[in-house]
Amino acid sequence: MELASYADFAVRLVNTEEPQRGTDALTTVDAVRGLFGTPSRAAQLADEADLPRLRAVRTRLRGVFEAAAAGEEVRAVDLLNSLMVEYPVSPVVSGHDYPDENGRPDWHLHLADNAPTAAANYTAVACMGLAIHLTELGVDRLGICQAAPCRNSYLDTSTNRSRRYCSDRCATRANVAAYRARKREEAQRAALAPQG
Repeated sequence: MELASYADFAVRLVNTEEPQRGTDALTTVDAVRGLFGTPSRAAQLADEADLPRLRAVRTRLRGVFEAAAAGEEVRAVDLLNSLMVEYPVSPVVSGHDYPDENGRPDWHLHLADNAPTAAANYTAVACMGLAIHLTELGVDRLGICQAAPCRNSYLDTSTNRSRRYCSDRCATRANVAAYRARKREEAQRAALAPQG
């Protein structure tokens, strides 16, 4: 897996909560394991203690995305750096289960296999992926969905840095709402216009 792709871990964690709607999907150990995507040693470490840890990290990561979306680059970087100091990566070269055609392992990096908890592993990997994404593409590539009431985070990978919504669904909903608002405004203006 390309290291920058681990930035999706940060998005997945932040988006387990929808503060405007009062929903939280991070309520069970299975939800923690589900964040990892595929079964792993780290996911198997998950226990009840990881829930409050990851909720606290989620709040801090949301702060990174919100600062970036508000154009507060230095604050976003400072918040991310504080997480990376607290949850350092411990890279290990691994070559498991994927021998190439010559029978040699497919060597690759694992970022936090030595972390003592699932939360520590997940946080280290998510923060490192986010740091790579941020340094390669820019802080302005971290965003918060502009479709009300959604406040999900997203990574802008568009070629022209134009993404404003977390999903096509939110973009469509926002566009339909804007269209309806324009039509209401036009109807109100027409109703107030002198009849001739």
